[in-house]
Amino acid sequence: MDLKLKGKRVLVTGGSKGIGKACAQLFAEEGCVVMIASRDAASLQSAADEIRAATGASVTFKAVDLSQRGAAESLAQWAGSLDILVNNAGAIPGGDLLAVDEDTWRTAWDLKVFGYINLCRAVYRNMKAQGHGVIVNVLGAAGERLTASYIAGSTANAGLMAFTRTLGGASPKDGIRVLGVSPGPVATERLVKLFKQRAASQFGDENRYAELYEGMAFNRPASSEEIANTVVFAASERSSYTTGVYISIDGGYAAAG
Repeated sequence: MDLKLKGKRVLVTGGSKGIGKACAQLFAEEGCVVMIASRDAASLQSAADEIRAATGASVTFKAVDLSQRGAAESLAQWAGSLDILVNNAGAIPGGDLLAVDEDTWRTAWDLKVFGYINLCRAVYRNMKAQGHGVIVNVLGAAGERLTASYIAGSTANAGLMAFTRTLGGASPKDGIRVLGVSPGPVATERLVKLFKQRAASQFGDENRYAELYEGMAFNRPASSEEIANTVVFAASERSSYTTGVYISIDGGYAAAG
């Protein structure tokens, strides 16, 4: 299926690893001009080189800490005119109300919550002026199935779900679509490392980490590519009437009760 993405200018944050990198590569395969951003310049260079070698596409990058004031505006200015923005930067630590102190909570939210909102604001302004654009926010299943042991993350993702739906409900008047993709567990480097640590503790052998996937949907986490497939399709003209919603890709986690 031709997604009609060739030549589109795309910015993916958190684009050096995991879901962000998978999105960037798939956009590149579709013929897009791809820009990626994260805090780690070395990881960005590696990802850009890998994607260029695999696809022959134009891939540029900028190292930026989106938790800092003014960073979103600086990144938007660097990226210039965009057709598609994928907000994906940020990971929020676990813990209940008494375990997550104020500094930890604020630091995590500065990157994921305010980072998303500030970059949306900066990019939306330009998209409105050009009369078209798509913003896809990568959220998280904990915002739908709330978890007290992940209280900062659940609250952040629930807030970003509301933000995405609110903005996406009003954006068609400006020719813009705003929507979310909400993954459950995904086999990123971070998740695999966590499960290896658990396996080492539980079994005395980190290489048995896949045994801990039992009980997940289909006895496995999603792959980054499975999430990226939905992000890229949702951003394409093949999904041109989709806005003000988020799409859950969690193996039925939120619906399982």
